[in-house]
Amino acid sequence: MSRIIAGSARGARLQTPPGERTRPTTDRVREALFSSLATWNGSAAEGAEAHLEGIAFCDLFAGSGAVGLEAASRGARRVVCVEKDQPTSRIIKANASKAKLGVEVECASVDAFLQRGTDLFDVIWLDPPYPFTNDQVAQTLALAMPRLVHNGLVVLERSRRSGVPALPEGTEHWQRDYGETVLHHVQWSDDPPSAQQEEKTDD
Repeated sequence: MSRIIAGSARGARLQTPPGERTRPTTDRVREALFSSLATWNGSAAEGAEAHLEGIAFCDLFAGSGAVGLEAASRGARRVVCVEKDQPTSRIIKANASKAKLGVEVECASVDAFLQRGTDLFDVIWLDPPYPFTNDQVAQTLALAMPRLVHNGLVVLERSRRSGVPALPEGTEHWQRDYGETVLHHVQWSDDPPSAQQEEKTDD
């Protein structure tokens, strides 16, 4: 059983899928993630329920939805959870209802979701199964980066033993280690291709 750590739904218990279909992000890593995002968003001095105020947040490979629901509890204006397993996606909906948090649940593969949509996000949380190869992660990362707003951020959770996947050209990267878990932060070094294209269209 997992729980919401902070914000408007603090303490709400979350159902997790049975067996080994998902690998929940630990409370320690979630707390570190959201503390760093509050600092990044310039809202660390606010109450936890406002840490992600104004942020559009996308939770890929969502599992129980714990990370996306945590984002909603901390004030994100929009949260989309993407999970291809239907029973697991129903668990996200049940958890959201129990915690009284509004999130959108997309029952689709992550790559299909990223390829078909055009909505942009401030933060994309990417937590693929650890067995994913770096080539698989690099492919998904390449699809995720164009879905960021200007100065948006992809945060990728991986095992320390996995190393750094190939990054799309024009991005910058930094990482933070938490025991065997590493959070990789990736953002465009300059404007994302979508913004560059808009500038060309406006000329």
